[in-house]
Amino acid sequence: MECNLEANKAGCPCTYEPCPRKGKCCECIRYHLELGELPGCVFPPEVEKTYDRSIARFVRCFASQG
Repeated sequence: MECNLEANKAGCPCTYEPCPRKGKCCECIRYHLELGELPGCVFPPEVEKTYDRSIARFVRCFASQG
């Protein structure tokens, strides 16, 4: 499967503009997992803007939605 970089960039909700991985989903996921984080695209927009990409923050986002 080939990566469609332009389509990925267009749909990427990450607000960190100087990111060199924008649109390169495989690289982005690998980068964040190595840091013990998740990529910004899995967070609600208001949380993504905080740049807290921690797994604990992800769990808090959805823990109350039981």
